[in-house]
Amino acid sequence: MLTVLQHRKRFSDLSEMEVLALAISSEEDDAQIYRNWAEFLRRDYEATAAIFDGMAAEEDEHRRRLIELFRARFGEVIPVIRREHVAGYYNRRPAWMMQTMSLEAIRDESALMEHDAAEFYTRAAQVSTDAATRKLLGDLAAAERGHESTAEELRAEHLGGAKREEEDAIRHREFVLTWVQPGLAGLMDGSVSTLAPIFATAFATQDPWTTFLVGLAASIGAGISMGFTEAASDDGVVSGRGSPIKRGIASGVMTTLGGLGHALPYLIPHFWTATAIALVVVFVELWAIAWIQQRWMQTPFWRAVLQVVVGGGLVLAAGILIGSG
Repeated sequence: MLTVLQHRKRFSDLSEMEVLALAISSEEDDAQIYRNWAEFLRRDYEATAAIFDGMAAEEDEHRRRLIELFRARFGEVIPVIRREHVAGYYNRRPAWMMQTMSLEAIRDESALMEHDAAEFYTRAAQVSTDAATRKLLGDLAAAERGHESTAEELRAEHLGGAKREEEDAIRHREFVLTWVQPGLAGLMDGSVSTLAPIFATAFATQDPWTTFLVGLAASIGAGISMGFTEAASDDGVVSGRGSPIKRGIASGVMTTLGGLGHALPYLIPHFWTATAIALVVVFVELWAIAWIQQRWMQTPFWRAVLQVVVGGGLVLAAGILIGSG
């Protein structure tokens, strides 16, 4: 690693020929990135894929013009110089990272790519003492800003009202299937399934610390179990439910939080105070779950209340009765 860093040149040390060669290779890389994104998005986001096809074509055109300029000034042999060879030059994300990026994140990344390139060339032009190099860098900055304008034009052309609404609906569905649904299932499981052991322990021992330890163990254990179950149950390829890792994280974390909500009050050393607060927390949790079901899963509110609040109330009553007996 140190050897690679030692052999990197500063941008200010590059000759005009090297700057032009670097610009050519950068345009080639960016065009390929846009094509990768277009291919990745084409199945579900055809309109956005068309945007990146158009931006790749723009990068190809700029690369062609840069090569023509290079031939006119320096001949046919273009030096091999890339971003990683220049200290302080802007970087691009590896291609495999797009697999974990949302649609909006990819759109934002494309805008940032053009902005970074324009800003870098502008700053480099300001510190350059050679008039020809300064002009070249300024031209490159203007070209990159032109790319930003082109991106906005392509966005307006391909993402009209109907297309944008269609893609937003797909993105919303993916968000619900990947994060909301497994997270809600985890929250329900953590909130409801831990009620019986926590309140049975509470009323059997009337010891807040013991109750808290049981609640902590039940919550973390349930979270680990739900997380691994969700991640292993469906790889998301056929169902379209998204990354199993993301779903496992959502389910596991929310399961743990659902149980901890009514376990944490038992850190209070006074039993009845802790129990009263825990019961209030349970009430809030169950109504929150009903609201989430109505808001994100389009479940009629009163049916959600019947499923969650009434069901949770029965589990809570069972725990209290068992503990009291």
